[in-house]
Amino acid sequence: MERVTTKRSEPSRSYVHAMAAYDAIYFDLDSTLCDPIQDPDTLLAGTFEDAGIEPFCTPADLRAAIPDLPTAETAREFYESLFSTVATQADSHVQDQLGSDGATELAAAYLERKDPTAVEFRPGAKAALEFAREQGPVGLITNGGRETQTQKLRALDIEDAFDVRVFTDPAAGIFPKPDTAPFEYALRALEATPETAVHIGDSLHADVGGANTMGLDSAWIELEDQVQHGDPTVHQPTYELSTLESFETIF
Repeated sequence: MERVTTKRSEPSRSYVHAMAAYDAIYFDLDSTLCDPIQDPDTLLAGTFEDAGIEPFCTPADLRAAIPDLPTAETAREFYESLFSTVATQADSHVQDQLGSDGATELAAAYLERKDPTAVEFRPGAKAALEFAREQGPVGLITNGGRETQTQKLRALDIEDAFDVRVFTDPAAGIFPKPDTAPFEYALRALEATPETAVHIGDSLHADVGGANTMGLDSAWIELEDQVQHGDPTVHQPTYELSTLESFETIF
């Protein structure tokens, strides 16, 4: 199988491929197929107000802290860790204000205000998914719980677009990517092998790193405004795409 990399600076270049169709194509969901449409400033301001805590960060501060967070098994755990991490980077006044329960209160308030159905397709995502379904079996591997992620799929009207959907479910032994468990489950479900499957996602650490560990090809959607956790020379993707609008070039 010839590996061809689509570079960000060459979106219109044509490629000659020596490979047949993949046996299975897997997609990440958040920041790959869809983005939230809630205003981040309004969401965060309301979160601080509901929790009764003086604002100490911006949405940009939260985004910047995400790559350094430990793997979280639930959304509540993720946001508790996120607010706690950002607070520790601030001055002592902020840490005193937050106290022992502040991060928990902020996480609860944030999740109460966050609307999982307020999402939209990323550029090229809908067409990429339709094209993938024409090639063969398609799966979803997402770092998110079934309830929340299913609401997003329904809002996008793609709940039935996948032959298998793999959600984070620690009770069932399915931990977040880059853990190998979700990839193993997805491969078994579609009776695919790592050598003939590809995973598409935006995270070097979770998507590319996880796929590479399992031996899958990987397509990395490099987002300009996203701080990456992972070194592209270490977590090296098979393909690099600026958006899913160039997805068909890897086939």
